[in-house]
Amino acid sequence: MAGSLVSVNVAMPREIEWLGRRATTSIWKEPVSGRVRVAGSNLAGDEQADRRFHGGPDKAVYAYAREDYEWWAEELRRPLPAGTFGENLTLTGIDLTAAVVGERWAVGSTLLEISGPRTPCWKIGARMADAEFPVYFAAAGRPGAYLRILTEGELEAGDAVEVVQRRGHRLTVGEVARVYHGDRSRAAELLRAPELGEEWRAWAEERLAGAHSLLPG
Repeated sequence: MAGSLVSVNVAMPREIEWLGRRATTSIWKEPVSGRVRVAGSNLAGDEQADRRFHGGPDKAVYAYAREDYEWWAEELRRPLPAGTFGENLTLTGIDLTAAVVGERWAVGSTLLEISGPRTPCWKIGARMADAEFPVYFAAAGRPGAYLRILTEGELEAGDAVEVVQRRGHRLTVGEVARVYHGDRSRAAELLRAPELGEEWRAWAEERLAGAHSLLPG
């Protein structure tokens, strides 16, 4: 299975005013040309504004599909350029909602592994100038996928995105999101995927213990 990179998008933190408060965010990502270094827990030229809730090894790279953008364009009746949702990689040809947690991608000279879906926070609402948009985004069931960096390297728009390994547990990005936003009584099912991000595993374990925490975006 293979797709391709439409765009590589990065941003540095900027200060904004939203709903009467000032905050810092890196969600206003812009496409860049040429080869981009992917190392540690970041892309070159990209930086998370608040490392308490964003970034880190399990959220080093965020990917969103052009096909999902086309769906949103129909819903919102306006085009959405690559990077609108704050993704680093805009791609085509791969159904991200059906991607399996732990699935590995060879992109350029990098090797990436899916760690789970995105849970939308207020920042995507600020980006869309709509405080309710995080609710719409979650309900749409098109969360995109976070990935960890297994092999550092470089990539650029036009590179193939090749799925080189899929896990037998078959837990998909979409299913994780559906459990979190829908039937949380199924939280135990998330633990069958050892590649699921640490925050997700901790959340599932807390649910089983009777806690009711929320994940940050």
